[in-house]
Amino acid sequence: MDLRRMISGYLGTQEAGSQVPKALIAPHAGYIYSGAVAGSAYACLADARARIRRVVLLGPGHRVYVPGLALPSAQHFATPLGEVALDPGATQKLAVFPQVSVMDHAHACEHSIEVQIPFLQTVLEQFTIVPLVVGGAAPEDVSAVIEALWEEAETLIVVSSDLSHYHDYETAREIDRATAAAIVRGTANLCPEQACGCAPINGLLHFARKHKLRIAALDVRNSGDTAGPRDRVVGYGAFALYAPSESLPLRPEDRHLLLDAASRSIARGLEHVPDTAINSADYPQRLRVHRASFVTLKTHGQLRGCIGSLEPHRPLIMDVAENARAAAFGDPRFRPLSPEECARLAIHISVLNAPVALNFKSETELLDQLAPGADGVLLQQQDRRATFLPAVWESLPGRAEFLRELKRKAGISQDADPETLQVWRYTVESFSTMYHAP
Repeated sequence: MDLRRMISGYLGTQEAGSQVPKALIAPHAGYIYSGAVAGSAYACLADARARIRRVVLLGPGHRVYVPGLALPSAQHFATPLGEVALDPGATQKLAVFPQVSVMDHAHACEHSIEVQIPFLQTVLEQFTIVPLVVGGAAPEDVSAVIEALWEEAETLIVVSSDLSHYHDYETAREIDRATAAAIVRGTANLCPEQACGCAPINGLLHFARKHKLRIAALDVRNSGDTAGPRDRVVGYGAFALYAPSESLPLRPEDRHLLLDAASRSIARGLEHVPDTAINSADYPQRLRVHRASFVTLKTHGQLRGCIGSLEPHRPLIMDVAENARAAAFGDPRFRPLSPEECARLAIHISVLNAPVALNFKSETELLDQLAPGADGVLLQQQDRRATFLPAVWESLPGRAEFLRELKRKAGISQDADPETLQVWRYTVESFSTMYHAP
């Protein structure tokens, strides 16, 4: 098959006006295995086809040890789709960084960078590249290189990495799901067992925390889902990182589709049909992005069920559908919803934005950072954790009271040492409707 046609098939379609990321994480296996996952990342560039003029590519070294980051001395990279020039200005700019050196042998047989280039040649018009093999570089060193090239509006950052390697299918799914959640939180300090590109990913996440980037998981699968057996699989993930100013709200039609999916899911539960009948492929790419949500059900203004996801681990449309069904029939605090209650059933959906980790040394410092009425809060101490959505401020308006009840919900001692706690705050998009039978 023609390479360009193959890649175009992996890209699918992307709606005009969709958000364009500033950085991507994409896999680098053979295209039959990871091409579709990589395509979900590169499809996000549709609206920046002419704007992006330079791509900084950071990939791990699989064959040669690199003490920091390595540039090649070559002036072009060649693929079956043509040659792409290196950016001489960028390479000259990086020459002053002690962690960056020129090592042609690090690039000679390295595939992690070169497999990304045909995707870029397909989705972009004219661009140069800055290819960097990343080896034993600290996150701060990688972050500094990204910082040096980030500001230009026409620059895109691409980190090349697969996820776990050679576990059985179910084990890999669990490992990769946890890794993806840590990446989206921006708190990951990955090791090679989680991602072969852990060094460039950790550097990108260091930069993301500093600049408060929003991170979204676009697709997480493994070779057992695509073209390989399931006894020894390799995991793949596609992620997009957005500058804070590019944080776009859901469109009115997106909200309508999510509310409709919640109603449909509840309706099938009332009919005792075993699945939600939601196929994410039938929905816009914006709703196929992995995001976390909560679905709250109320009758006569009183809570009737609430189930949600603390971390993004599936397409948003699927997350809402599954949480709606679970809130109706699986919340252990309530009996299963009956058909008679549906005439007065209100469905409230809260879509969580990316959480921001809080730094504090005392409870007073923590409380000062919370915005009543606006912030949702996620609290964790080792394996104990809980969250309150922003709506909880209506019944717990005081910061101290809010935190006290959140500790109680998580099973954390009121006297817990603040340095043993991890806290994130987040905002939500909330919208609601009355239940309607499809």
